[in-house]
Amino acid sequence: MKPVHIIGVPLDLGAGRRGVDMGPSALRIAGLGEQLAALGRTVVDKGNLPSPIPETKRPADKRKKYIRDIAKVCTKLYDLSLKSLDAGALPLVLGGDHSLAAGSVAASAAWLQRTASRPLGLIWVDAHGDMNTPETTTSGNVHGMPLAALLGNEPGELASIGAWPSVLATHTVLLGIRNLDEREKEQIRASGVHVFTMKDIDRDGIAVVAERAIALASNGTGGLHVSFDMDVCDPAIAPGVGTPVKGGLDYREAHMVMEIVADSRQLIALDMVEVNPPLDVRNTTAEFATELALSALGKNIL
Repeated sequence: MKPVHIIGVPLDLGAGRRGVDMGPSALRIAGLGEQLAALGRTVVDKGNLPSPIPETKRPADKRKKYIRDIAKVCTKLYDLSLKSLDAGALPLVLGGDHSLAAGSVAASAAWLQRTASRPLGLIWVDAHGDMNTPETTTSGNVHGMPLAALLGNEPGELASIGAWPSVLATHTVLLGIRNLDEREKEQIRASGVHVFTMKDIDRDGIAVVAERAIALASNGTGGLHVSFDMDVCDPAIAPGVGTPVKGGLDYREAHMVMEIVADSRQLIALDMVEVNPPLDVRNTTAEFATELALSALGKNIL
């Protein structure tokens, strides 16, 4: 088994509600490193990447708030993730808000292209599409934009990290979607990405949907990057998120996604993002995120 490099990214500039900068600490407190080691994995905790806080910065462009500072953090994450991949490790990135994926996913894509001349498959597990641009956003919050950037769209400050584009729509799958802005819907339809909404999961079942998602993201690619936003889960089981939306994945559905990811043996990197401890109840969401990461990395029921 590949060693796991834990990388904390306490990035709190991309979201509308404060608190996700505490997410990496909450996951560590939940025993993530120790439990991974108990699976037989070699675990190296790389600590946290320095990330500025909003009190020390200005939003600047209201259509893409704090974009320069976010891009600097994402570029550092890109470099560190690449080093971990080059060392034969699997980067496990702890957020922080979802804008960090502009760095982590770009690193996975660049590494696969350089080492295997193959594109990256991306599974974006999220209640939201994160495909807004500065032109379509209603909030200016950059955590709603990283997937647009990874696909080669704006904001350019994130899209320019690594290769352009980092991922292709045909290799990109959104799973668990249930809350999209009206203009974002148009963006997603026009992009050609594969989308499985909660309606699809309700109709076909999570196992069927997860297997389809992996098949689509694996087709013609050299490996999978899974970027998992905890708000994809129902707030009843994951209350500690900044943008909760009712009707999400239940406890077993979320684990099933990660278990099927593990079964695929295609995973090369994993993000666990948007854990917001001040909004949580007794670290429930961080403990759940830890369990999900363990399932993705090989913890079996039997």
